Amino acid sequence: MSRFFATGSDSESEESSSADELTPKAPGTTFKQSLLLSDDEEDTKRIVRSAKDKRFEELTNLIKTIRNAMKIRDMAKCLEEFEQLCRAFLKSKNIVDKEGVPSFYIRLLADLEDYLNQLWDDKEGKKKMNKNNAKALSTLRQKIRKYNRDYEAEIATYKENPQESADEEEEKEPEESGSSSESEAEAGDEGVSARAFLKKKPEAAPEASKFLKSAKGSGDESSSSDDDDDDEDWGSDTVDSGRESSFQSTLPTHPLSVLRTQETEKSTDKKSGKKKKLKKKERLEEEAEEEGGEEVEGGWEKVKGGVPLVKEKPKMFAKGTEINTAVVVKKLNEILQARGKKGTDRAAQIELFHALAAIAAENNLGQGILVKIKFNIIASLYDYNPNLAAFMKPDMWKKCLECIDELLDILFENNNIFIGENIAEDSENLGVSEQPFRVRGCILTLVERMDEEFTKIMQNTDPHSQEYVDNLKDEGHVCGIIDRLLTYLENKGSTEEICRIYLRRIMHTYYKFDYKAHRRSLGLQGESKSEQDQEESEGEDSAVIMDRLCKFIYAKDRTDRIRTCAILCHIYHHALHSRWYQARDLMLMSHLQDNIQHADPPVQILYNRTMVQLGICAFRQGMIKDAHNALLDIQSSGRAKELLGQGLLMRNMQERNAEQEKIEKRRQVPFHMHINLELLECVYLVSAMLLEIPYMAAHEFDARRRMISKQFHHQLRVGERQPLLGPPESMREHVVAASKAMKMGDWRTCHSFIINDKMNSKVWDLFPETQRVPEMLVRKIQEESLRTYLFTYSSVYDSISMETLSEMFELEMPTVHSIISKMIINEELMASLDQPTQTVVMHRTEPTSLQNMALQLAEKLGGLVENNERVFDLKQGVYGGYFNRDQKGGYQQKQSYQRDQKGSYQQKQTGYQRGGYRNPNQGNY
Repeated sequence: MSRFFATGSDSESEESSSADELTPKAPGTTFKQSLLLSDDEEDTKRIVRSAKDKRFEELTNLIKTIRNAMKIRDMAKCLEEFEQLCRAFLKSKNIVDKEGVPSFYIRLLADLEDYLNQLWDDKEGKKKMNKNNAKALSTLRQKIRKYNRDYEAEIATYKENPQESADEEEEKEPEESGSSSESEAEAGDEGVSARAFLKKKPEAAPEASKFLKSAKGSGDESSSSDDDDDDEDWGSDTVDSGRESSFQSTLPTHPLSVLRTQETEKSTDKKSGKKKKLKKKERLEEEAEEEGGEEVEGGWEKVKGGVPLVKEKPKMFAKGTEINTAVVVKKLNEILQARGKKGTDRAAQIELFHALAAIAAENNLGQGILVKIKFNIIASLYDYNPNLAAFMKPDMWKKCLECIDELLDILFENNNIFIGENIAEDSENLGVSEQPFRVRGCILTLVERMDEEFTKIMQNTDPHSQEYVDNLKDEGHVCGIIDRLLTYLENKGSTEEICRIYLRRIMHTYYKFDYKAHRRSLGLQGESKSEQDQEESEGEDSAVIMDRLCKFIYAKDRTDRIRTCAILCHIYHHALHSRWYQARDLMLMSHLQDNIQHADPPVQILYNRTMVQLGICAFRQGMIKDAHNALLDIQSSGRAKELLGQGLLMRNMQERNAEQEKIEKRRQVPFHMHINLELLECVYLVSAMLLEIPYMAAHEFDARRRMISKQFHHQLRVGERQPLLGPPESMREHVVAASKAMKMGDWRTCHSFIINDKMNSKVWDLFPETQRVPEMLVRKIQEESLRTYLFTYSSVYDSISMETLSEMFELEMPTVHSIISKMIINEELMASLDQPTQTVVMHRTEPTSLQNMALQLAEKLGGLVENNERVFDLKQGVYGGYFNRDQKGGYQQKQSYQRDQKGSYQQKQTGYQRGGYRNPNQGNY
């Protein structure tokens, strides 16, 4: 019989042969093991397992190995397996994020840390360790302490009630593994272990066959049950071995009965092998479609989509804890201790704050503790991005605005809450009975940081995208929060805080053109009175708001910076709305131009923006000279883009390193606050043209003629170097072509180059008063063309009628009379007016072109002689003889002595006198 079983064992599978070697004595046992292993093998081929089961099984296998190494104090093995466990857990991150951290993982971390601490404290045991284990113990202890910081809350919850955590795992493990209800009943603290399964009392054969059927139905799900076996004898044995042992104790042991069972099951498997696979697939699909809670054959309960791991909310307090203010404050401080530490999950920290706020609200702990938690929530939102240059993500930005709104709601609803930075934490009143509430914190600082974050968001968004427009819509919300805080601080804030929040409000107002006030000032018709009344009732004009806020800062502010910024913003706002005289007077009275170079870069950028806006305002008002003077410093530098904070120019790497470039990028002005650089350059060049062309005509033959605008002359030279002159295309080419026409006195051509459809669309239509600026330009071009014509052609005329000039330049007679009279008074034109005949009589005292050239030659020769005299005087002074120039401009002879060859001194006369050269060779050297 034994020979029969030796040959009749399942030789087709390697598992049965290995099982025969390991089985102790009974031949029936060999058959049963081979039978079960073949069944499991077939089931393994048919079962489709989820990624979660595979990952969790990998983790549990590693945990078993670690626990076995802990039992024999193999620290090197523990360290190696723990590193593999960390890598395997990192691979399972997606599943863990969805399902939650498994409790068996938390339990291992807690047990391993306690175990290592015990070994570390046991000095006698440490001495007995070999070198590798001692080193591995030290390394593993440091790693586990660092690793467990991320799971402090979960480990603390487990340590508070370890039995409860173990029970929760017992409930989860049978569901995940798909084990039978019998294994659930027998599961202990450490899960379903092989030894626990063996301790089960033997049951009748029908029960065993029934269990066999359910085991086949569950397939490999039962073999993937995750257990933490603490028994040394069983090591890393799987549940399959335990199940085989249970069948050994329950199935009949007679050889013939075993043979019959084997033959029956083999024939069944051969006949229905393919059918089983099809049925298995259909059953899995049905289970996926059916909803959980329905009962099917064998008393099993179907769950939709497998066994979901319910993600538990973080437990803030243990069961039975009395929730009061002291407990909540203690928990708040515990959460705050992790703030700023490396490896802290900032998103989880924000969720913990929100959960704590909800608990405080549920238990009616008062508004004081709620305000304190809100302060910490907003601060943690700001800390979410540790890099100062990074901007907030949209979801965090929305949460921040909502939290600040909620905080302001609480402060407005409760007048008995006092907040401030000067309140110490020890003196805070947060309890319900402790009223009025006193909370440490500064709402103004939070709002200022929110405003800075909004600026960073706008700086880091593509200005030509729809996203920029969507983000810009949040400015209304930001301004609303600033207005609410302004109202709150006007009642409860200090003077310094009011000045700071006023400046924030000013910074969101000064660069915006008030179209509503502009319409009212122009008195536009076409709107019904009700609509106008509705517009007027919406709020006061921005000019009134700016005036009220700025005057308060002028009177109350103690810091120069806030006052300086307020003055510059006020001037900018005046200039933007064409209030030229108010803006100019405020700039002159402030004397900011004297010491602005000592201010910080953001204030200097604001000053440059203000000066540019002042120049543009002067240009719109027809103050061409004032406009040119205001824009001269910015435009002559060639760095207008950089000086206005609207971009960085390319420089050498030596002048600006990466860190400086980051700092300068943070100073950039958001795109919606930019000043149009093409408009700015056009205004400057047109102003320079109206000043420079008449001056060039008046001083055409003056050798010492100065340049009013270097940039304008540069553009003229560039235009002259063009080999082929075609029609102008760019704005600069239009100005150069207009300048050449004006130089010839052709004002109509000049006008056509400056004002046309292309220039209107690029520049002139961008002004609020679209018609006013072109009309002013036409007038200025006519007047300056008249002056240029008189300067250029006055030597040709004996007399010229003012009526003729009026017709040529389409100007009124009084205007022509005024221009000519002013030129005569300033001695720019040598002529006189014949009043009865309205004629300009030329005096012909101007030199001709030949005379002018002769005068220039004489003047240059005189300069050359002066230079030669100076060089000769310097040279003679080196050798000992030189001349001193007297007060009348002549040279006095000075005597000097030199030693001759015989060693005696002789008087020597050297040099020359003014008016003629004297022989320098008198006397001997």
